[in-house]
Amino acid sequence: MPDQLIVAKKHAGLWGALVALGCSVPQGADTPAPALPLPVSSMAGVEVVVYPLTMILGEADLEWDDVLSPRDSALAVADSLLAAALIERTPEVMWVLPAELRRVARGAPGILVDPDRMATAILRHNLAKIPDPLRSQMRSLTGAVGDRLSLVPASLLFYREPDGTGRAELTMVLVEVRLGDVWWRSVVTGTGSDPWTALRQALETLAPVL
Repeated sequence: MPDQLIVAKKHAGLWGALVALGCSVPQGADTPAPALPLPVSSMAGVEVVVYPLTMILGEADLEWDDVLSPRDSALAVADSLLAAALIERTPEVMWVLPAELRRVARGAPGILVDPDRMATAILRHNLAKIPDPLRSQMRSLTGAVGDRLSLVPASLLFYREPDGTGRAELTMVLVEVRLGDVWWRSVVTGTGSDPWTALRQALETLAPVL
């Protein structure tokens, strides 16, 4: 059987499994999705490209500015925590991490867009399709390092809880970049006395071990 057909059959099976799990393409806009864990059993053995986080914000009442700045450093910490959770908790998926995206993009300036400068934060909205030019940018970059599936941390927001702790809201989106389809979306939450404790708790919902 040709390799292309094997890949097509694998992704067709993944699509069917996602639909069966209730991970259908969301309708409407800006409606919060339920906190669904990654459909890991349907992604086992599949290569999935992970994009870097580009949007991180905290409410002023939290007074976490000293931890969330400089912004690039905070984004790097969040990316590292997400990568560690994916690798440790879901080793059956073939993850391609942001460092590889950056390396490949640097090697083709003017052809491939820097993933840290892409408008992936727009996927925090409840979209069924990736809009252009983001779609074409992701299709080119994802194709340079993997196949067609990409996992995007669209936004990480922190809100103050009544008890003074903070709540992390991490919006994650699984997309098929060739057709520009959003296959799965979830907003996972966690609380803590600092942003990274809250994020770690949210990641336990995203990729539960048990």
